[in-house]
Amino acid sequence: MVSSDILGAAGPKGRVGPPLRALAERVYIGGGAVNTPENLLQWIADPRSLSPRTAMPVTGVSEGQAHDVAAYLCAQH
Repeated sequence: MVSSDILGAAGPKGRVGPPLRALAERVYIGGGAVNTPENLLQWIADPRSLSPRTAMPVTGVSEGQAHDVAAYLCAQH
């Protein structure tokens, strides 16, 4: 299995952003947005709306998928 920045997920190791463990404990996400549930959903769906110069691409996930991703990330310790 290839290592990943998300504990337990297979895939390439990221080289741009920080590890995603303990995301729920962070004060900021996306380089400066306050870590609120609304901002996390917005960051997952359209990161450039919070940080126009981010390297993170628009994901194209649905609102429901964004909720699922946010719940998973917030559960990682």
